[in-house]
Amino acid sequence: MEDPKKLEEGFSNQKNNISEENIDTNRIDNNQDLVSHENDQKILSQPLQKKEEEEPIIKKGKRVATLDAFRGLTIVLMILVDDAGGAYACIDHSPWNGCTLADFVMPFFLFIVGVAIALALKRVPKVSAAIKKVTLRTLKLLFWGIILQGGYSHAPYDLAYGVDMKVIRWCGILQRIALVYLIVALIEILTTKLRPTTLTPGHFSIFTAYKWQWLGGFVAFVVYTTTIYGLYVPDWNFLVHDGDTSQRYTVKCGMRGHLGPACNAVGYVDRQVWGINHLYNQPVWARSKVCTLSYPETGPFRDDAPSWCRAPFEPEGLLSSISAIMSGTIGIHYGHVLIHFKGHGERLKQWISMGLGLLITAFILHFSDAIPLNKQLYSFSYVCFTAGNAGIVFSGLYILIDVLAMRIPFLWLEWIGMNAMLIFVMGAQGIFAGFINGWYFKNEDNNLVNWIQHHVFFDVWKSQRLGTLLYVIFAEITFWAVLAGILHRLGIYWKL
Repeated sequence: MEDPKKLEEGFSNQKNNISEENIDTNRIDNNQDLVSHENDQKILSQPLQKKEEEEPIIKKGKRVATLDAFRGLTIVLMILVDDAGGAYACIDHSPWNGCTLADFVMPFFLFIVGVAIALALKRVPKVSAAIKKVTLRTLKLLFWGIILQGGYSHAPYDLAYGVDMKVIRWCGILQRIALVYLIVALIEILTTKLRPTTLTPGHFSIFTAYKWQWLGGFVAFVVYTTTIYGLYVPDWNFLVHDGDTSQRYTVKCGMRGHLGPACNAVGYVDRQVWGINHLYNQPVWARSKVCTLSYPETGPFRDDAPSWCRAPFEPEGLLSSISAIMSGTIGIHYGHVLIHFKGHGERLKQWISMGLGLLITAFILHFSDAIPLNKQLYSFSYVCFTAGNAGIVFSGLYILIDVLAMRIPFLWLEWIGMNAMLIFVMGAQGIFAGFINGWYFKNEDNNLVNWIQHHVFFDVWKSQRLGTLLYVIFAEITFWAVLAGILHRLGIYWKL
């Protein structure tokens, strides 16, 4: 297990090659900021240096409190929307255009990954070692992603494991994070020597200093935009299996630039690259008005529902993941600001102005119907809207935790953020609940988890919807917060 006093983003084992430093949140309210040691000043681009004692200061061996709290908040949101979204459709993923609470989870993850990369790679004395670490961590993320969301794990409801390789799902949450992490981190590593040693005066100096990172984000934008609007999508068909019978459906397309569910380039690319049998077979568009009378909840299909309502669609597919690189690019910019700017005011000015700019851009694109907000397509307006909100929330947490020193109310989020991978696997992916369900009496449904749900929450509150929400809050989120606090106290952390 790694020391919690070291930044965790995959590099803390390498003491001499890749140094990881975090903000001392106990002293940050005294206007102490980030700094490097004298022997590192030729490598790291820093703010204007008038006097050595005026440089921002960073204390080694401490974690970034806001970083952990934001990551913990994202894990909490994921558990809430995954396990209570079925009871409250208003917080579940939007069936197509629009943005709900659940739609913030993925971009928030990518945003904080970007922030953490900037801190973890502020100095890269040995490029080859850094690339090796990044590659190894990417492979670990891919491995766990396929195990947890590829169909191998059936937790928490089915006491079985294994997947037919003909239908394994290759994409997922961790796979998308792995791709974004790999691209953004490699750009950061390979451009270390191309950064200026000092920042020139001006609000936009931070952008020009890291122009290669922004160029990477722009390339992702160009690839995504040209493909989604320029790629021709032909007619396609799929099979739906129902017991021993199967029925083939055909979707008529023959068009370019379509942003609807049936004929978009995002789905076409995934069908061609992965194969239609390897896509997610329960897409959220099945809850849309044209598919079911139960909208926005899940229900039986309408008699006149279009054929694509029954088709698979990959929400974490290849083309949409290329677009997601922009979320990581914006996140790493926030990390660069944290490193280079002195004082709370300068950082917040940079963060909040960019967040508001992104939100304004998103509103214009969405409400003008130019580019609607769409998580499934990971549209550019969706990137701007979610990244803007991430920047505003991150700034808010920074003000509360680091500026106003209101750290105690957010300690539980920090604890969860410190053990994010453990809680993601055991909690959000249901591995721990699946383990508990394995100890049943007489039949598989007679287990501790179901007993607590029905007797402590459903029966007491006489409402399955309210009982589900309370169960998620108290039996899941509160449980994992307490456990994370205990593990933090014991110095136990699970890092990739």
